[in-house]
Amino acid sequence: MTARTITDQEHERVARAIAAAEDKTSGEIYCVVARRSSSYFYAASFMVFIALLIVSLGAALALEAGWFTIRLPVFVAAQISATACILLLIAFLPRFRLMLVPRRLQFQRAHENAVKQFLARNVHITADRTGVLIFVSLAERYAEVVADSGISAKVEQDEWDGVIRELTAHARRDEIANGFVKTVGIVGALLAKHFPPKAVNPNELDDHLVEI
Repeated sequence: MTARTITDQEHERVARAIAAAEDKTSGEIYCVVARRSSSYFYAASFMVFIALLIVSLGAALALEAGWFTIRLPVFVAAQISATACILLLIAFLPRFRLMLVPRRLQFQRAHENAVKQFLARNVHITADRTGVLIFVSLAERYAEVVADSGISAKVEQDEWDGVIRELTAHARRDEIANGFVKTVGIVGALLAKHFPPKAVNPNELDDHLVEI
């Protein structure tokens, strides 16, 4: 997944897709795309310090085995210099940070961000608890559908998994807007099946794609 700019025209396409899907259901759909879900600076720094400790220990043992003596201040200065250089790389190269952070932690942070957006955007307070958040975090290559309690009780997990596969497949091809349009249609069909529109069908959430 890339972090290219989503154009105004693409935003409009997603908004139209949401409006069209919600015309056929009493459910609500909200879309969020995040460039990344964390700075990962401290997590990457921790990994660097652990790696440097291991390397320093190995270097110290190798020097001792080779009967090579190095003054302690010089050894410590070398450690500090190496740490400073890597921290500068971490500070100015976000992609390098991600290379140092375990995928499990990346997915955990992205999931936490998805839940945070679900609550912050008020997807959880629709009248019938039928709000759905479609969420993508680009840097982590992560997608998730967060459904409120009224929906999760009726829609099976494998159906949501199909939505996520569709979305991530488009995102890998740098077709983020196309992915949202397609998955909004799929989610809308799922909602229409279980939650048809009412005689009075108010729009409780804004119909647009939010970038954070």
